[in-house]
This record gives sequence, C-alpha cells and structure tokens, in this order.
Amino acid sequence: MQAGRLSTARWGAFYLLLAAGLASQAPEQCPHSCRRCGAAVSTVNCSYAGLSGVPERLPSDLTRLNLSHNAIRTLAPEQFGALTRLEDLDLSDNLLAYVEADALLGLWSLLDLRVARNRLKVLPAGALAGLSRLRLLDVSGNEILGVLDFTFRDLAGLRVLQALHNHVVFVSRQAFAGLTELRQLYLDACNLTSVPTEAFAHLGGLTVLHLHRLESSALPDYAFLGLARLKELVVADWPRLETLSANSLVGLNLTSLAIRKCNLSAVPFAALHHLVYLVNLDLSSNPISYIQGNQLRDLLRLEEFHLAGGRLRRIEMATFYGSVSLKLLDVSRNLLSTLEEGVFHSPDALRHLGLNGNPLACDCRLLWLARRRSSLQFVGGPPTCGQWDFLGYAAADMAELLTCRSPRVQPRQPDSVWVEQGHTAVLHCDAEGRPEPSVTWLDPGRRALTNAGRIRAVGNGSLEVRYAQPQDTGIYRCVASNAAGNDTRPIELRVRTLSKKKPFHLKSWPAALPSLSPDLREPPFDVKTLLIAASIGFLSFCSSVGVCFIAIFFWSKSRGQIKHTANIAYVPRSAAASSNGGAGNSMETSRFTMKLM
Repeated sequence: MQAGRLSTARWGAFYLLLAAGLASQAPEQCPHSCRRCGAAVSTVNCSYAGLSGVPERLPSDLTRLNLSHNAIRTLAPEQFGALTRLEDLDLSDNLLAYVEADALLGLWSLLDLRVARNRLKVLPAGALAGLSRLRLLDVSGNEILGVLDFTFRDLAGLRVLQALHNHVVFVSRQAFAGLTELRQLYLDACNLTSVPTEAFAHLGGLTVLHLHRLESSALPDYAFLGLARLKELVVADWPRLETLSANSLVGLNLTSLAIRKCNLSAVPFAALHHLVYLVNLDLSSNPISYIQGNQLRDLLRLEEFHLAGGRLRRIEMATFYGSVSLKLLDVSRNLLSTLEEGVFHSPDALRHLGLNGNPLACDCRLLWLARRRSSLQFVGGPPTCGQWDFLGYAAADMAELLTCRSPRVQPRQPDSVWVEQGHTAVLHCDAEGRPEPSVTWLDPGRRALTNAGRIRAVGNGSLEVRYAQPQDTGIYRCVASNAAGNDTRPIELRVRTLSKKKPFHLKSWPAALPSLSPDLREPPFDVKTLLIAASIGFLSFCSSVGVCFIAIFFWSKSRGQIKHTANIAYVPRSAAASSNGGAGNSMETSRFTMKLM
C-alpha cells in the first residue's frame, strides 16, 4: 500500500517537472510590459507600456487589443494581418503621424477602432481598406486638415464617426460617399467657413449630427436638406453665428435641437416654427435678453427648454402657450428679476426648474413657486431672492415677504397738452408700484401703441407724437400694470392748426366768366404769391433777351468786318429792247452804289 502511494507521488513529480520544462521552451506570447497576456487570453492590455511599435508576438485568437498611451509613430502595411479575430483595437494617445495604405488589412472582424489624440493630418486613401464590418471610428483630437473624396468608401457598415477637435479646413463633396449605414457623426471643424451641405447629402440615414467650432457667420438656407431622418442636431461653439434664417432648418424633422455657445441675440422663432415634433430645445450660453410671448405656440410636443448661462432679462407672459407637455425649464445663471406663472400653458406639468443664479425680486410673482415647491425639483439648487432662500420659509412668513403694491400714475404734466401743427409733442407717464409697473399707451380709438411709427411709445414710459397733425387731436391713455393691478391716466392732446392769410379776390373775374361754378368764379389770390410769380417771370424774360443779344454779338464778330456799301449792276430797259432788233450791238449795262444804313 505504501509502495503504491510512493509510486504515485513519483509519477506526479515527474509530470510537474515535464510541464515546467515544456513551459520554459514555449515561445513568449507578448512583451513583459503588457498585462493579461497568454495563449488562452482574448484581451491584451499594453497601455502605458512604453512601446515604440506594435508588438510582434500576439495571440492569433485575440479579440481586444489596447495599445493606447504609448509612443507608436507609424503603422506598416498589414501590421495586424494575423489578428483575424480582433474586434476592438485602441491606438489612442500615441504619436501616429501617418497610416500607410493597407496598414489595417486583415482585420476582417474589427468592429471598433480608436485612433484619437494622435498627430494625424490626413487619412490617405486605402488607410481604412478591409474594414467592412467596422461600426465605430474615433479620430478625434488629431490635426486632420481635410477630408478627401472616398476616404471612407470601404466602411459600408460604419455607424458612428467621431472627428472632434481637429483642424479641418475643407470637406470634399464625396468625402462621405459609401457611408450608407452611418447614424452618428460628430464633426469639429474649427477652420471650416461653411456647412459642407453637398457632402452631407450622402448621409441619408444619419440620425445624430454634432457640428462644433465652425467659423461660419450664418447657417445657410437648406443646409441639411438631404438629412430627412435626422433627429438630433447640435450646433455649438460658433462665435460668429448671430442669427438663423427662416429656411436654414427646412427639410428637418428634429426631436432634439441644441444651439449652444453661439452669438444669438434672439430666439430664432422663424426657423423653429415647422419643427412640430421637437421635444428638446437648448439655446444655452447665447446673449438672448428677451423671449416674446406666444412665439413658441407651434412646438406642441416640447418637453425641455434650456437657456442657461445667458443674458435673459425677461420672459413674457404666454411664452410657452401651446407647449402643454413642458416638464423641464432651465433658465439658471441669467439676469431674470422674476418668473411668472403666466408664462406656462400648464404649470402643473412642470417637474424640473432651473432658476438659481438670477437676481430675483422678492415679490408676489414668486408665490406660485412657494405653492408648488413640494412637486418641483430645482436644477442646480433652489432659487433665492436677494440673499434669502425664500422657499425655506413657512407659509405665513412667505406671505409677508413676497408682497406687491398696486401701481399709481403720477401727474407729471397737465391733463391737456397743446402743440403746434408740425411740431413734436411728448406725453409723460410716471408710475410707481411693486414690482415696477409696465406702461402701455392707448390712442383715442383705444388701440395699443407700439414703439414704431410717427406716434410711438418710447423706452422711459412716455409717448412721442412727431410732426403733430390736426387728426392726432384726442385723448390718449397711459395704463400702468403689474402683478397687483393697474392704473390709468387720460391726457388730452390738442394740435393748433397753422393760421391762413386773407385771400385776394379779382373782382372782374365773376363778370368775365358768368357761366362757371361759384368755386371757379371766385378764385382766391395771394398778393405775396402774385408778386413773387411776376418777379420770376420778369427776370426770366430779361435773362432770355440778354442771352439772345449776346449770341448775336458773338455771331457777328465771327463773320469778319461788316461792309457798309454795295455796288449793283443792271441793264436799262431801252438798251434791252434795241439789242433784240440788232444782234450785233453789245448790251450796255449800268451800275449804281447803295449805302447800307
């Protein structure tokens, strides 16, 4: 029994020594600096290994290879030819400046390729050959200057292309030809001066498009006309983009639109009205100061509206009328003095509100927030008015803190104002209240006056009537309103007409024209006008006569010296008769001299 056990122990030791010997003779599968290496391992991580080239001894059945954060400078043709099962290759954060043609040939199974943060300036034709199954390509953070024609023609299965933070100057018309399955494109073209509309026309299946850091000052009309399936569009970091034309987004049927960190001074209502399926609208970090009411009424499905980090001072009442499903509003870090309940179509649908970072006034317009504080989640923290976290007060204390005072119009000028015809009249309206009331002017027909036209309301609450006419006479009303009520003051404007001088009548006119109507028989004459007309006629006559004399004088000078005498030859009648009788006699002529007077 003991002998059998000893024999078994000896055979076990022999097998262990044999295995150790065979292991010492087996070839090494990858460098010592790589982690998780071995013939039976499908993932090899060689990041931060100090490699200057791709390792030569790698398992042939490898599926994931991480070569990031090394010093690899170039890729030779068929560098990975033996790795036919590789699905994920990460070459990010190296020193790659050039990828030779057919460098990736043989990677028939590759799905994800990351070459981010290298030194590539161009992707040459053939560099991506053989990657028909590739789904994701990341070339962000390089120095790519342009995208050439047919660069991606072999990537028929590509679905995500990330090309952020490059130096793109141009994109060729056929740059994206062949990308029939592309769904997401992230393009950063800081030196591109226009949207590559013709190149985008090849991306009919695109659903997500991000355009960052373009130097264009406008989004041209029909810029995305071929992208009928696009659902998400992000335009960011365009410092020169100040407005969107009405047709810039024609052809799109978006559900999410972001125009961030641009230079928009107003909400582009004209470009947005046809986006009836829009759910998310983000206009953050733009110098927009005012949102007009009832301009977003066509966005019936809007659920999120972001305008954080801007210069917003006022959101007008009924701004979100029509947006019955609005659940999130983020207007934090602006210049708002209040946010009234009347801006919403359905305040009860609101679930998330970002209002912090605004200089809110502590008045009754914020009471609705106090009533709904339990059902609201405040993005970035609760809002404050002054230095107080007013939502933390008890209900009784909040009613005393958030108060309003009805407006009152101060009588700065008389109730009746006179002005000469053709002159300018200014009607003043000074109103006090808490919060500060807004002033509206009504004309004698009770119609509201705007800040345009000859009769217009000016910024300080006054009414200006320029070039006053008799028909402007009437009672104008100043209406001051705030959340606590309103006050009205009528002011009468009277316009003095220009005085008319007594007309001059020619008494003999009716007798000369007895058959004419009374209006034509007694035409009025102004003596002053008559004298001016006569003077002008006399001067015109004298000028004409003078011009004629001068012209005759110079004409006569041009004809030379004038002769004052003339010699005239003639034949007497008797001589003419005798000459008929005798043909041989010569005809006698006579002469006489005339003196010209």
